Amino acid sequence: MTTTHTASKQVPTTTGPSSPADEALRRQLAASIPEQRFLDCVHCGLCLSACPTYLETGDENDSPRGRIYLMRAVADGRLNLTPEATSHLEACLDCRACETACPSGVKYGRLIEPFKVAMESDAVRESSVRSGPITQATNLLTSTLLTKLFPSAKLTQWALWPARWLQQWGLDGLARSWPARLMTPEILQRMHRLLPKLSPPAPPLPELLPPVGTKRATVALFTGCVAEAMFSQTNRATARVLQHNGCEVLVPRSQGCCGAIHYHNGDRTQAIALARQNLASFPWREIDAVIVNVAGCGAMLKDYGHIGEEDPAISPVLLEELGSFAGSVRDVSEFLMALGPVAPGHPVPLKAVYHDACHLCHAQKIRQQPRDLLAMVPGLEIAPIEEAEICCGAAGSYNLTQPDMADRLGRRKAKHIRDVPGVAAVLTGNAGCALQLAASLSESGSPLPVMHIMDILDKSYGPLPSTDSDD
Repeated sequence: MTTTHTASKQVPTTTGPSSPADEALRRQLAASIPEQRFLDCVHCGLCLSACPTYLETGDENDSPRGRIYLMRAVADGRLNLTPEATSHLEACLDCRACETACPSGVKYGRLIEPFKVAMESDAVRESSVRSGPITQATNLLTSTLLTKLFPSAKLTQWALWPARWLQQWGLDGLARSWPARLMTPEILQRMHRLLPKLSPPAPPLPELLPPVGTKRATVALFTGCVAEAMFSQTNRATARVLQHNGCEVLVPRSQGCCGAIHYHNGDRTQAIALARQNLASFPWREIDAVIVNVAGCGAMLKDYGHIGEEDPAISPVLLEELGSFAGSVRDVSEFLMALGPVAPGHPVPLKAVYHDACHLCHAQKIRQQPRDLLAMVPGLEIAPIEEAEICCGAAGSYNLTQPDMADRLGRRKAKHIRDVPGVAAVLTGNAGCALQLAASLSESGSPLPVMHIMDILDKSYGPLPSTDSDD
């Protein structure tokens, strides 16, 4: 795919007198972002080729160093948060590919994430110019879906019943007809576009799943919210893979959403509340690891301590607990390779490509472990893909809030997948990527199956002994 680089001009560094919103924003930034984090960036530009939005637009303002320049100018009072500056900052996927490319070790995620939290704070929004009623209604619907519906697996499963019914009776196409599009808000159309083939809701996992053979570890499984609602089979596959590897698996019923949706949409208060819920739900001090199979959730859980540091209201005791909990979190591939995986024995004759989820390879620095696990599966061939570490456009809720750029990146990724001769499936380690990739491939005319790596390993391990079944 050819990338067109457009001539760009840096957003002006002076924009007139500051408003109350700008002053409120700067106070929050001073409390949550140490100035040294901005100074770590030497503006060398080595991050440009790793940034998905820059690759698509060629605009310096859509690059990591350009956004750092904007954020620092706002924090220093040299730039007010204009709509133009806001658009460039909100277009960031927070994929953190720039962190992988950066030779100076800039913690970009610890800049853009608290900056977005400050941008969305009540103090800033209440002082900002009000938008029109249609925009306000759209924003309210989006916020409700993202922060009220999605974080609850039960509510999401309930909300999906109409879609399940339409799919079951072969009427799914009605939702794409022009009368339906005319009456349906855009974000609901986007959500429908991303829906996979929905299975009936699975019964809850037992709270305790025994190991196969000698017990080698005790772990707790984080089942998530959207992941459990749409990919419950992957959670069960993950549990079985862990059992086959001698793990006693705990599934706390009181666990909640990781808080990533809230945090990335500016609600740090609710994100911290969910973090406290998970601290209370998981016996993290007494087990070997808290296991996660969704890259975005894993990155959020591992960042609990960092997020706590950004909130001056957090007590030292809670901050210490957040950091300790974060230290117990492991991606399932990371944990299995450290444990020493039992070799799976059933062949899975398949040629596939592996897509690196951004919050796995960049945020968690986990690249080789999934590939090493897949290499153990008899008959499975993993073919290389161009730009394997470039974001597919999912990025949590980005494909709902920034649809144009998300679609561009989805098409870019789909083309690279289609360019692999004989590819029959796509494997990944993140639920959001699976939704985005499946939709992008389907719209490109190549509806390849997209699966989690645990789904493949589960097939290769085969069923559990009947006495240990979790179903």
